[in-house]
Parts: sequence; structure tokens; C-alpha cells
Amino acid sequence: MTKKKLINYSLLIILVLLVVYSFIRLDYSNIVNLQFNHVWNIFISLLQPDISYVYDGSSEDLIHLMFETVVIAFYGTILGSVLSLPFILLSAKSIWGRFQIIPTLSRGLLNLLRSIPALIYAILFVRVVGPGPFAGALALGVQLIGMLGKLVSEELDRVDETPVEAVVAAGSTNMQSFQYARLPQVVPIAASHILNHFEINVRSATTLGLVGAGGIGAPIIFALQQRNWARVSIILIGIIMVVVLIDLFSTAIRKKLR
Repeated sequence: MTKKKLINYSLLIILVLLVVYSFIRLDYSNIVNLQFNHVWNIFISLLQPDISYVYDGSSEDLIHLMFETVVIAFYGTILGSVLSLPFILLSAKSIWGRFQIIPTLSRGLLNLLRSIPALIYAILFVRVVGPGPFAGALALGVQLIGMLGKLVSEELDRVDETPVEAVVAAGSTNMQSFQYARLPQVVPIAASHILNHFEINVRSATTLGLVGAGGIGAPIIFALQQRNWARVSIILIGIIMVVVLIDLFSTAIRKKLR
């Protein structure tokens, strides 16, 4: 058996043991308290969405709050995309040559930024700038810096070097080779990543209202606490419809970028 196969088998065994251990350690005692009639009643209630909540002329109806949620996600995506640009350049190993300490430090910072959940950022920004959509947008934007910085910098390191070598051989400077050979290869991929994370941010923005960061999060939690399943149902329908529409829109754009 080769060393590579031995490592693979060892990792597989460790993974299986972790899965088994996880199942063993789970607490199954509450299963006996499960009442299927309650589950059935909730299911029936979810099939009767509260249509009156879709639009009632106030700023607290479904249309207004879903629009606010999408705006939070959009603003956060734009903010994160712009602020990630310097980190992308600092994290690309192919740019810095002998000075690899710079991308190493930058990637370490990006790892830190993306390791913190958006909800934690939202709590911090609510304390800093006050409750509201702006705090939610900042939370999504800061987390996106870590995500895009890592993904796009890695794409910069994976570009085809043939065009780069060609423009350098023609007498181009490092900046010109980056602008005309590296950047055109990365821009479509970066745009695809941004669109993908916009979809993710829309879903994330639906939970930020839990901590006062705007959007549809707070109403759905209040509805759950009050067991207002009809209200929960219409909110879930709204979220699903918005996410599906954004997915279709971003998919169409990504196809044109290819």
C-alpha cells in the first residue's frame, strides 16, 4: 500500500469514527416528547398563509420588509466587494514575488474576517451605529471582505501564465501585464463570485433582524414566538420567491459572463 493510499484510508477511518461518535453523543431523550398531532396542526396552519400581511400600506408589511432585506444584502455586497479589492491584491501570491510575507499576513486577516458569523458582526454594528438596516449591511459587507478576498486572490494565482509571459516579452511593465493579461481572466470569475454571494447575503439578511439589524428577521421570529403559523407561512413564501427570482437573475448574468 502506497503512502498516499494509507493517508486516505486513515482519513476515511477518522471521518467514520467522528460521524459515529457524533451520533452517539446526541441527546435523543426529547424524541419521546414529540407529538405528531402538534406537527400536523403546524403543517395545516402553514398551508393557510396570511395574505393580508403581504401589503397593508404600512412599512411593516411583507413587501416593504422584503425590499429592505434585499437592499441590505445589495448594499452589503457592494460594500464588501469594494473593500475587498485591496485585500485581493495583498493576498495574491503571484503578485508579490519574493515578498510572500505580505500575502501570508493578508490571508491570515481574511481568515479572521470570514470566520466570524454575520450575526455576530450585526450585534457589534448594532452597538456601534445603532439598530437598523445600515448595521445589517455593514455586517454582511465585512464578512464578504473575507470571502471575496480569499476566493478572488486564489483565482489570481491560478490564471493562465501564457498571456502574462507574452505581454512581458513584448516589453510590458508588471502593472501593464497585470492590467491586460491577469485582470481580464479574473474579472468574469470575480463577478460570478459577487453574484453568488449576493444570493447568500439575501438569505443571511433574513436573520439579521433577530438582533435589530433590519429586514424580515424580526417579524418572522415574533410570528414564531406567537405561534402565528399563517404569518410564518407567508413570510417563508416571500423569502423563497425572492431568493428564487434572484437566483434566476444571477444565473442569467453568469451565463453572459462566460
